[in-house]
Amino acid sequence: MKLVIIVGPQAVGKMTVGQELEKITGLKLFHNHMTIDLVSPYFSYGTPQGKRLVSLFRREIFEEVSKSDLPGLIFTYVWAFDVAEDGEYIRQLREMFESRGAQVCYVELEADPAERLARNRSPHRLLHKPTKRDVAWSEQDLLESMEKYRLNSEPGEITHQHYVRINNTNLTPEETARQIKERFNL
Repeated sequence: MKLVIIVGPQAVGKMTVGQELEKITGLKLFHNHMTIDLVSPYFSYGTPQGKRLVSLFRREIFEEVSKSDLPGLIFTYVWAFDVAEDGEYIRQLREMFESRGAQVCYVELEADPAERLARNRSPHRLLHKPTKRDVAWSEQDLLESMEKYRLNSEPGEITHQHYVRINNTNLTPEETARQIKERFNL
């Protein structure tokens, strides 16, 4: 089994690349908004109740997938590298899958801010992420997050054996997915 964790800032293309990777590998995609958007009609993700429910749903899905005979999973996540809890969350997820014999692969995406702002408004993104449809709010959140958090790693910060960093500013999702597939023999 393989767990492919795609990380990067908002609107960098994690979900769209994950969708393309799912098509060419057969691994199932579990993008972070699948749980956020499930909970958001009841509780905002920023509330304690919203965070608890999102965490609960994700943990249960990860537990079942990691024990299953599925070939693997693709998961997307906005990792704030300067927030210790985010690093701990990724470590626990990696350990859960590795303890059951899975290979964990990290994919870090980065793109220019102007490109991310353009992607934030794309019809594809808005179709798949209901909480992003308030584009003015979403854009403000993206800009504030860039100022508040470090959403890409420093060179050498991720030392995991199965890691790749891709600047996909000028790459299509299909090209990026092919690079990931080749890099990790998916």
